[in-house]
Amino acid sequence: MDEQEFVRTVAERTGLGRQEAADLTWATLETLAHRLSPGEARDLITELPDNLAEAVRRGTTDRIERFGHDDGVRRVAERTMLKVEEADRGVRTVLAVLRESISEKEFNDLMAQLGTDFSRALESAG
Repeated sequence: MDEQEFVRTVAERTGLGRQEAADLTWATLETLAHRLSPGEARDLITELPDNLAEAVRRGTTDRIERFGHDDGVRRVAERTMLKVEEADRGVRTVLAVLRESISEKEFNDLMAQLGTDFSRALESAG
């Protein structure tokens, strides 16, 4: 899935405009990267289109942060100026689109590092 298709899918599923969906996608990937080990971030980067991979690169640090889904949503809301409810739906949507656009192995590795809080949020998104 290329970047335009990824963002278009996020926009359609969230009801946001294309630019808002692009900003949401970028903010979500950058925020989630704070939870990933550098090795996992590199693996994810190899499966993403260049611009989306750049969001992961920018969020990657040597120190893995520990925060749950709700705090991740709050961070995304602050970065995008979306309401918390919109950011929550958006983070769940970005995770769902990631599941469809990267390999199953990589998605499972990603979710293992994000933890059960994010897995439960994704499951509740459908």
